[in-house]
Amino acid sequence: HVQLVESGGGSVQPGGSLRLSCDASGYTYRSNCMGWFRQAPGKEREGDAFVYFGGGSTYYADSVKGRFTISQDKGENTVYLLMNSLKPDDTAIYYCAFAFRWLGGSWSVPAEYNYWGQGTQVTVSS
Repeated sequence: HVQLVESGGGSVQPGGSLRLSCDASGYTYRSNCMGWFRQAPGKEREGDAFVYFGGGSTYYADSVKGRFTISQDKGENTVYLLMNSLKPDDTAIYYCAFAFRWLGGSWSVPAEYNYWGQGTQVTVSS
């Protein structure tokens, strides 16, 4: 059973930065994937970033390219989302999600993932 625990959310001013962490346990490291999603009030959950553990491939939503970076610490089984140049529109609950297989073009589809963390709130406001 895979367990995911997010941390690192908080409040920040526009233009600021935050780094989210997702600590994962209970899985074999390779051939799996992790995604970061956000969900704002009244909106659907949407994918921001994706990493494939096997080869390190990463994908990003157009809205966060150049601002967000997903990375993995294999030794600690932790995946990070570094968020720079934050905007008020980035305000949401952020979730990490785990998939047992390569997702490729469907990386941003929430239903493709097998496990989810509990979420961490990010608020961007002046």
